[in-house]
Amino acid sequence: MAKKVDYENIAHTSRTRRNMVRAITYVFLTIWALIVLFPFYWMVLSSIKSYGAYNSEYIPQFFTLSPTLENYVQAFTAVPLAQYFLNTVIFTVSTTAIMLVVTVLAAFAFARLNFRGKDLVFTLFLALMMIPNELVIITNFVTVTNLDMRNTFLGLILPSVTSIFYIYLLKENFSQIPDELYYAAKVDGTSDLRYLLKVMVPICRPTLITITILKVIECWNSYVWPHLITDQESYFLVSNGIQSIRENGFGRENIPAMMAAVVVISVPLILLFLIFRNKIMEGVSRGGIKG
Repeated sequence: MAKKVDYENIAHTSRTRRNMVRAITYVFLTIWALIVLFPFYWMVLSSIKSYGAYNSEYIPQFFTLSPTLENYVQAFTAVPLAQYFLNTVIFTVSTTAIMLVVTVLAAFAFARLNFRGKDLVFTLFLALMMIPNELVIITNFVTVTNLDMRNTFLGLILPSVTSIFYIYLLKENFSQIPDELYYAAKVDGTSDLRYLLKVMVPICRPTLITITILKVIECWNSYVWPHLITDQESYFLVSNGIQSIRENGFGRENIPAMMAAVVVISVPLILLFLIFRNKIMEGVSRGGIKG
């Protein structure tokens, strides 16, 4: 009977320790979440304050009793924010679509096809990841300028349609698919392209969704390249459009309206991540698992 009491005490102590550790973990996670989310909260809060209320605050207030949407109206009327949005959507959709075609075909070739020098070519591809982005940007800028493609969507899109990392990630996923499926498909007379579209792409859909979302975020947040290659407002994206808003619009004086524009630009990516966050985690985890 004494042993039974001891076991119960040990089990109770173990449960208590686990509960304490879990509680402490949740406390730290909550504090960290508040630290991370506070800048976004402050941005949204500032965007719904009137210009007079914001400038009259000697001590920053963490809430407002008189929210207004006037700043959002001004964000779309004082500057061509809608045009920036349209340009960004065109750039993002076009770049992502072309990149997916290039990435899928390249990953399939490295994962499944046999050709002379495949390992050497793939090694050289991976070695290109060691080149600093600044050097690539300079080379691309000179090339696009010489081809007279500045201030064009083609000049914006072409340098961003490949990604060695995404090719590597998808190639590792394709390599996990058993070879027997490929050989059986070839015996049935299935072409490589049909096998890719009907077998490999559906199996690796989570990774493809992850690549798509990450590329969309990358294109939406692209700043350096659009800033270099475009100097006409009709081709500005939301990223470098923000700089134009600050310099030529209302940003330097009207901070609430500037914050409203930033909120409008940020919300699509936040919603995209929240909707597909599980797919992103699943795709990334699949890319690091062999067998």
